[in-house]
Amino acid sequence: MTRAETTGLRERTRRAVRAELAELALGLFVEHGYERTTVEDIAAAAGLSKRSFFRYFPTKEDVLFGDVDELADQIADAIRERPAGEDPWTCLHLVLRDWEGRIHAAQRELTGLRLIETTPALRARLHQKRDELRARIATALRERPGSTLDAFTADLLTAAAGAALDAAAREWLRSDGTADRSALIAEAFAVLSPHPAKPAPA
Repeated sequence: MTRAETTGLRERTRRAVRAELAELALGLFVEHGYERTTVEDIAAAAGLSKRSFFRYFPTKEDVLFGDVDELADQIADAIRERPAGEDPWTCLHLVLRDWEGRIHAAQRELTGLRLIETTPALRARLHQKRDELRARIATALRERPGSTLDAFTADLLTAAAGAALDAAAREWLRSDGTADRSALIAEAFAVLSPHPAKPAPA
């Protein structure tokens, strides 16, 4: 087996363990409550030591946020790769629309989102993660070929895009997960658009 194959296998194994820990943790949080569930409880359910748990997640809060940090880098790369002539708001809409499903999957979907919304520690961690994501996205907007955006405008557009996603997510929760998330996002971006409304490309 080559070094690249070994590295790839190791990374796939790591991802599988992280996913298992996240699923086990979510089940324990729902059954016993977030505050009452310890890292030791999660590790024991997975047959790991507490020390091993921290090899996969830096904190208990992070177990519900999956690969958000890695996603942030990939989203930023996707923004940099959009056509140079595309206006920033359309760029944000199309990229975040395409990535929204994976962002939600990283937050464990409906049950996880509800838990996050009702747990102060998790909400605080979510806001921190979102701030970090928005900072990377704002930087990526300014780094696009031909971009003339200043830092203030990039921050403002990114914050508005984040508000659109947040509002769409809350409406999705209110619908018990039955609403069309893509349609909600499109509506939110249309309402906040700094330009006359235009249908997004299919």
